[in-house]
Amino acid sequence: MRRLFLAVSTLALLAAACRSAPQPTPEPSPAPGSQAPATPPADPESFRDQPPTAGPAPELVLPRFEQAVLDNGLTVLVSTRKELPLVYVGTAFAAGSATDPQGKWGLADLTYKMMLEGAAGKDTLALDQAFQNLGVSPSVSVGSDGAVLGVRVLQRNTEAALALITQVVRQPTFAPKDFERRQKLQLAELVRALGSPGFLAQRTFLDVVFGAAHPYGHPTSGLPETVGAVTVRDVKAFYEKNVGPRTTALVMTGDITLEQAVALAKKSFGDWKGKAVLPPVPPAPPTPARGQVVFVPKAGLDQTIVLMGRPGIAAGHEDESALDLATTVFGGFFGSRLNMNLREDKGYSYGANSGSDARLGVGPVTASASVRADVTGAAVTEFVNELKGLRERPITPRELEPAREGLIRAFPGSFESVEGLGSSASELFLRRRPLDEYARTVAGLEKATPAEVQRVAEAYLGPDAMQIVLVGDPEVIQQQVGPLGLGKLVAKEPAKAPAPKP
Repeated sequence: MRRLFLAVSTLALLAAACRSAPQPTPEPSPAPGSQAPATPPADPESFRDQPPTAGPAPELVLPRFEQAVLDNGLTVLVSTRKELPLVYVGTAFAAGSATDPQGKWGLADLTYKMMLEGAAGKDTLALDQAFQNLGVSPSVSVGSDGAVLGVRVLQRNTEAALALITQVVRQPTFAPKDFERRQKLQLAELVRALGSPGFLAQRTFLDVVFGAAHPYGHPTSGLPETVGAVTVRDVKAFYEKNVGPRTTALVMTGDITLEQAVALAKKSFGDWKGKAVLPPVPPAPPTPARGQVVFVPKAGLDQTIVLMGRPGIAAGHEDESALDLATTVFGGFFGSRLNMNLREDKGYSYGANSGSDARLGVGPVTASASVRADVTGAAVTEFVNELKGLRERPITPRELEPAREGLIRAFPGSFESVEGLGSSASELFLRRRPLDEYARTVAGLEKATPAEVQRVAEAYLGPDAMQIVLVGDPEVIQQQVGPLGLGKLVAKEPAKAPAPKP
């Protein structure tokens, strides 16, 4: 009974509580369209939408080159930099592969390399050991307009290094046994090069654009048949004719002054005599309209090398800076027209290139790329279309300014080491340019107007005068390039490697 009473009481209380509890007031419904949109969460990666602002460009500081000439005609070139106790000691020779006699291509290259095979009573090993005792190894590079031979040493070893360089320059041995070994090495390197499509393209291009009789019409290394025809007597005759105080510059850069260099030069070369005189400037080749497409057959190649070009200008020409800018816009950097077309748009190539090689004489203007073999014809068509486009779609300031900035900002890289300074000084001597050449070049790049660059682009990059050289599968080239109507297809068989001597 008690439990029944409690149950009834509890139910009564719950019922009373329910009756007395306030009823919740419903929220008014928002008017249609009046609800505020939800704010999306902030994107933590949104800062990537805008590239960071570039800081101020560092000031461009060009090196200062100084020059003196000894009584015997020897040039002394110096650029002083004292941040580190290092000195580059080198010599630049004004006769390069452009002076090779017909049938003896590679003679200049062999001669300069032979100078490090023994000198002043030291054989190859003894001479090499003498340089090693100074902690250095000499290098030699040969080009069409000359050669450079030198070393980088600690400042305290400058005089000792110069003594060895002096012996190499003035007293080379040219021993027959050393010549035979060097010649074999040269031939072995050429055999390897003949398997390289790039070498075959360059060798054929020089022949097509300059002609075999022109001083720039052959590779510096020569060809197997011409190197094989060189004798040690030829090497000695080349040295006697082309190496002497009036054709040589002593180049010293780094922790050394002009006064110190001149004193050392007089001690080492002051009594040097010789009959050599500066070689003549190579003549400008003709620039005919293209009448043929030359190809080097290499069956089975997965890629075809496309190399187009023509004679351009000599160093110091008034169009030099504008032409550098025009070729850079066309194909000289990643954002260039040719690269963006062939690589980014079409996917035909990993990259394209273009440039002007101004030499002592008229050098070549080139554009090149290695393209997929299956799109050889399409790629050649795009080359020609882009060349035509320089006239149909004039170069814009948006294209020109990155090219201008890239060329100018690249200059310090040439001077970042004492060897780089030495190489730059040597180029002044070999190209016979004034000491302020690099400042003049930068000024020319800075002031070249869009109209000047456009004029030069149309003058030197017109498609009709651009010779075309291809290296690739002959069947692919004949099927894809033949119908394009760019000229008669002419096959040029690659030079054959000589049979090894017993």
